[in-house]
Amino acid sequence: MAQRTYNGRMNVREAIRFLESFVDMERDPGASKSPPMNLASMRSLLKRLGDPQRGRGTVHVTGTNGKGSVSAMVEGILRAGGERTALFTSPHLHSYGERIRIDGEPMTMPELAEGLSAIRAAVEAEQESAGGQVSTFGVLVALFHWLARERLGDGGWQVVEVGLGGSYDATNVYGGAEIAVITPIALDHTAILGETPVAIARDKAGIIGPGSTCVLAPQPDPAVTQVVRDRCREVGAELRLVDEEWSTDVLERYVFGQSFLLHGPGGSRELRTPLLGAHQVGNAVTAVAVAQELRARGAGIDEDAISGGIARTRIGGRLEVMGQRPLVVADGAHNPAAAAALAEALREYLEWRRCFFVLGAMAGKDLRGIGYKLAGLASGIWCCKLDSRRSRDPAEMAAELRPLTPHVEVAGSVAEGIAMAKNRAEEADLICVTGSLYAVASARAAVLGESVTGR
Repeated sequence: MAQRTYNGRMNVREAIRFLESFVDMERDPGASKSPPMNLASMRSLLKRLGDPQRGRGTVHVTGTNGKGSVSAMVEGILRAGGERTALFTSPHLHSYGERIRIDGEPMTMPELAEGLSAIRAAVEAEQESAGGQVSTFGVLVALFHWLARERLGDGGWQVVEVGLGGSYDATNVYGGAEIAVITPIALDHTAILGETPVAIARDKAGIIGPGSTCVLAPQPDPAVTQVVRDRCREVGAELRLVDEEWSTDVLERYVFGQSFLLHGPGGSRELRTPLLGAHQVGNAVTAVAVAQELRARGAGIDEDAISGGIARTRIGGRLEVMGQRPLVVADGAHNPAAAAALAEALREYLEWRRCFFVLGAMAGKDLRGIGYKLAGLASGIWCCKLDSRRSRDPAEMAAELRPLTPHVEVAGSVAEGIAMAKNRAEEADLICVTGSLYAVASARAAVLGESVTGR
């Protein structure tokens, strides 16, 4: 049965077709090596819509790893404190609706169709102007702000995860968000952002503006801290270093969560999170540091909101347990630093006899670096093709990984790789799907029956 059109506007299928008619670096392997929608064009599009990005407090989050988790935790804390919220993250696992959440609820596909219908004229006018090329990501940013204004009006808080980098990202439209958050920085997207952590840090620090408070997570490279310190001094922003004020001790680890003792201003307290891995404890501490700055800016956050917000934040595809006997987990580790955190978490948080990896990766990723972090744990690796034009060829992946471990095979898909791993695994073993959120999405579809709408 054909979907009806909302108020004579686009239906869901038409809306997705419209959204995907623009250049998209996530889907298109031939996309430009620089963000396709420049900031002038993004700001021009928002102006055509009446600047819906204004009117709410903003928490702007960048970094290489952990920014999605920190964003979700901060939004959860705000909502637990009774604040109204809008959350923008990327990419999605199964549906574009996951990227936009208002008061914790994901945008429905009919809402996506209605919203895109409402902003379509402005998008097309911008595309036809001399301002620059419109991108799918830029349209989603505009849709987020339009929907936040429609649902929240003036007031509340918007938590916005950067898409790529910071300085030139389509989300960098605030002229200095109230809170700028930088999670750990590592090498990723080097062709666009730079080939050293310092170069990448300079780009990401571009979200810090006059009057901002920057919350900086602990950094693997101390030179990054100096880059951020210099940027704060340059624009007149305050800097809060998480590792100077906070420390933790993990108390208990379970297959479905962990508890830890947080030490910081005001003493010590116990917190719990359903997310696994020492890196998620670090993300939670960064979120607590952000919460303290939000409280200083008038947000209604108390200790119960902090503990409750972190305890209730669940994120698919972050060391997600999807089955047992054998244990099946999925994690979107897509660069060497994330793979190292994954390997540490597998060793410290889960019990298993042998470990098998089902691995899918996108073009341009440091597959050798990812493999180097995982090969020492692997009793077998299945290299898989992803449901994306940017997928690495499985045979090429296998050839690149075989110098690291001889236990490498090829599978035609993630579902096939999981089936092959299950044929090899016994009840006490572990199967880990990783390398990309695309791999995670395929695993969730194969194991949990999750469907994909608009990838």
